[in-house]
Amino acid sequence: MAERLDPLALPLQGSRLIEASAGTGKTWTIAALALRLVLGHGAVGPGRPLLPGEILVMSFTKAATR
Repeated sequence: MAERLDPLALPLQGSRLIEASAGTGKTWTIAALALRLVLGHGAVGPGRPLLPGEILVMSFTKAATR
């Protein structure tokens, strides 16, 4: 079994890949990470909270590639 991801403790520097089965909370985890950046928790880069337009989130599904 894979290690559980704690979105409240995950470092916010760099890139992250979240890969898991359907219904495991991927969308919730991505939203929690983005919210931490907007609120300035673990501020990175300029050392300030980021605006939503400054955060890149990408999601791909098999259905979307069809």
